[in-house]
Amino acid sequence: MNGIYVLLGSNMGNRLEYLRAAEEYLIEHNIQILDESSVYETAPWGKENQQWFLNVVLQVETSLEPTKLLQTILVIEESLGRVREEKWGERCIDIDILYYHDEVNDQADLTVPHQGIPDRRFTLIPLAEMCPMEIRPSIKKNHLEL
Repeated sequence: MNGIYVLLGSNMGNRLEYLRAAEEYLIEHNIQILDESSVYETAPWGKENQQWFLNVVLQVETSLEPTKLLQTILVIEESLGRVREEKWGERCIDIDILYYHDEVNDQADLTVPHQGIPDRRFTLIPLAEMCPMEIRPSIKKNHLEL
């Protein structure tokens, strides 16, 4: 997998405004946006009795190593008002690292490639739009096949 891909999601307040604000914060933290999928409205996953999400996948470039990128993302989420109250609960912004080039990282605080990609259409559809033939390393299938 070439490139660094992140997923942005929001299901509170002005969802599109939160996505755009997160993009601005990424740029302010020297994370360059190279490409962007369409914005998709998707049903909640994991906990279904909440507002629908807006999701977008970004291809980004940064000199930050994966764990430092995660720390930066957590700062951005907090700056935008993210409060972690319950797993899969409502959130004004959520930023997940999907891929970090072809690296495989399986630590307690960061798993890359993101383990939920094959099961989550809200991630697969934007990835299939942006890089349909890229192969998911551990499964040996591309995004269209998934």
